[in-house]
Amino acid sequence: MEGYEVVTTEDERIGKVVGTHGDHLIVEQGTIRKSKHALPRTFTEVDEGEKVVRMTVSKAIFCDSPKMNGEVDEAAIADYYGLAGGSEAPPTEGYGETVSDDPAVGSETQAESAGVTPAAQERAQAREQMGSETEQGVPAESPALLGDRYEHTKPS
Repeated sequence: MEGYEVVTTEDERIGKVVGTHGDHLIVEQGTIRKSKHALPRTFTEVDEGEKVVRMTVSKAIFCDSPKMNGEVDEAAIADYYGLAGGSEAPPTEGYGETVSDDPAVGSETQAESAGVTPAAQERAQAREQMGSETEQGVPAESPALLGDRYEHTKPS
């Protein structure tokens, strides 16, 4: 794969593949000030006919990834891209085998770190704002389920 062009999903040229290391492609970027980044194969699609590697992550995410200074720091790369390969026991581990390109954190953890209010907390806040059930016009009992639903139709 050495020499293949690396492009984004919008066909914007990023650089070229200059090598591989384990499950990563080493991509050289830039013309004058060159830098090398390791890109996990999980986020690539290879087109052998065109000799092109398409990234499935944005250019900004790739450009902000850890630069290589001689050797590949697989743990730092996996951590940056959110892959389980960077941690010994990720919270998403479960009972099966953990594969290196599994996600390292779940959506709840990602939402919490992004400052998003959990859905359960949003529901509780909505209930508090609505007030009590009697204020909303909800009957104290459910005549259709447990009570006599024809009580109001009986002659007195």
